[in-house]
This record gives sequence, C-alpha cells and structure tokens, in this order.
Amino acid sequence: MFRKLSDYLVEDTEKRQVINDLLFPESECKLSSPFKSRELILSELNMCELDVIALTKYCPQCHREYREGENFCLDCAVKLKRISDIVNVRDIKTHPKFIFNGSNSFRDFDEIFTPENIERVNAYKLKVKDYKGIVNDIKKSAFLEFDSLIKSNDLVLDYLDILDKVLLFSKSFVEVDYKSFGQELGTFSFDRIEIDDRQTSSLQITTLIHELSHFLLKEIMSVVLCRILDCEKNSFIDAISTFILTYSPINRLIDEYSAHSAEGRFTVYGYQDYSSFIQIQKSLEGEIPAEEINIAMAIGNTFSIYIKGILEAYIDDDLRREIKDLFLMQNREAPNYEMLALENCNSLKNRGFMQAIALILSEGFEVASLNVEKLKEYEKNF
Repeated sequence: MFRKLSDYLVEDTEKRQVINDLLFPESECKLSSPFKSRELILSELNMCELDVIALTKYCPQCHREYREGENFCLDCAVKLKRISDIVNVRDIKTHPKFIFNGSNSFRDFDEIFTPENIERVNAYKLKVKDYKGIVNDIKKSAFLEFDSLIKSNDLVLDYLDILDKVLLFSKSFVEVDYKSFGQELGTFSFDRIEIDDRQTSSLQITTLIHELSHFLLKEIMSVVLCRILDCEKNSFIDAISTFILTYSPINRLIDEYSAHSAEGRFTVYGYQDYSSFIQIQKSLEGEIPAEEINIAMAIGNTFSIYIKGILEAYIDDDLRREIKDLFLMQNREAPNYEMLALENCNSLKNRGFMQAIALILSEGFEVASLNVEKLKEYEKNF
C-alpha cells in the first residue's frame, strides 16, 4: 500500500545522532547524566525553606495576591477570593466540540456512502496548505476552550501543579476521566480519555499526552474528510475516521507510532515504553514486508510532527523542563535506552505525506462503506 512512498523519506540526522550516542556510548560517563540531573534535583529539595508572608487571597481579575485581612483588590475594585477555594481541575467537566461547517449535513451513513462521495474521496488531492490550516484551526479551537475554562472557573495557572496544567490543557480537547483497575496506564476512545490515577503524576502526564495524541490524529482525519465531502463535522464523520484508523493493523500501527513519538517529545530519554506498538508490530510479522512497516512508522512520525506542534504551543520549554524534572524525581528505575532503537528518524516530505493521507482515506472510506453496522455502534458513542 505504501511502498511507492519510500522516495519521499527524509531522515532527521540530528535525532539519529542523539539516539546513537545513547545506544552506543563511547564511555559510561554519557549514561550518568540522567542520574546527575536527579541528584541536582534532590539536592535542591533539601535546601533550607525560606520564610514567606502568608498570602491567602487573590484577585480573580489581575491575580495579585493579598494577605488574609484584605477583602478587595486595590487595582481592580473587585472582591478577593481565597486561594484555597480554587476549583480542583480534576473536578472540572468538559465536553469540547470541534466544529467544521460545510454545505452538506449528513444525518445517516446512507447519505455519506454514495458512489459520488466514494469517487470524491478517491479523487481528492489534499494540499499542504489546506492540511496545515486544518491543524491550525484545531489548535485555535482548543485554545479558545482553554481560555474559557480558565475564566469560567477563575483559575490561575501559577497556582496549578504540573499535572493539573497538563490535565486542564487536555480537557480543552477531550473529556478526561479516571480508572482504578486494569493494567493499561490509559485509554482513548470516542473523544474520551481515561487514565489510571494510581500511577505517579509524571506517568499520568505522559499518559495524557499519549492519549491526547490519539485524539488529535482522529480529529485531523475527521476534518480532512469533512473538507473532502464539504460537510459539517458530526458523530457520523467521527465514527468513520475512528473506523479508518482502527480497522486494519497497519493503520493502528501508524496511529500508535504517532502517539508514541509525540509522547516521547515530553519524556526523558531512556524511559520510553513502546509495548503497545510492539504488540501491533508482532501481529504483522510475516504478513507485511518490513519496508512497508518502516514507511508506516514514517507516516506516524510525520503525523506526530504536526501533533507536537499543537502540544508545544502550550507545553513550552519551561513546562517541558518541569515535566522532565518531575519525571526524574518520581522514577527511581535506571533508564533503559534499548527502546530508543524503535525510534524512527524518518519522515515524509510534503508531497509524499499528502499521498499517504489520501491512500489511508480512500481505502479506509471504501472499507467503511461495507461495515455500516460497525459504524453505527461507533456513532452511538459520540
């Protein structure tokens, strides 16, 4: 399916060099740097605590902090609120919806899977400019939701811990709930993330990023499909894009690798976990040539570049550094660089990437048209 795309591969040589240095160190001193970082962090924790003035209230407008005896902000002339009364991010319920308006408004799958629409999907040539516009629109919609959550709940980002900052950002895209059973760290299905709150906050953060990446790939494919069919985005379109990304092992491989690659951007080297990807990869042994699997990984890696662009708009250098420091403090196991061998340093040039998306959608859309009963099951969950 993807063999002809090999001509469009390009390698990230800088990333390859970093991985090679970790996998094949010239001396053991290179391997000690994560431990040095952890020692520095722990030493900072042992520093003497400084005496601070108790500031228990804040202004909901300018966020200036005040002592217990104050009741009104001197600058904004509004009543102060207690810092201790700030809403717990975990308790905030969200139902974000990403809108795409088109000329058509499909209300069942029969209206969608017409011969004309199947032909439109097969013939469509996605342009790089349009694709980048789709990604940017998703980012803007999420930030509008993020801003609304902050204002409607009188939140102050400086008062939130690292996990809550990432959790609030995630809730700007999807619903987030918690589970306390099973072995999976987290799951994503039907615009809903579940994470296991028994794990450390650092692992909850990377789990959120991983599952959020799954959502973003699904959302991108849904909006591309809306653009092709010139239709509004609804539960029927979401069901089709979900089916396309999950019906075949090769598409699941792309989806899973994309999420792992995006997560890896915010995880300390040596603590990557590709177990779910490895499981899918093993299921394809003997069925699909290694070359095609490598190209599928490159497609997933290219998707992740755009997904990371969305995530990094919020998780900037400072927050990313906080996440890594927290990870090193909470994870006592020695880093294992073997998983870095699974890092794919190849991505697709623009033309090849647009062709890859077209192939995924055209083949998947036709298969979806033959599985309407499965789509109806999916649609009920959106």
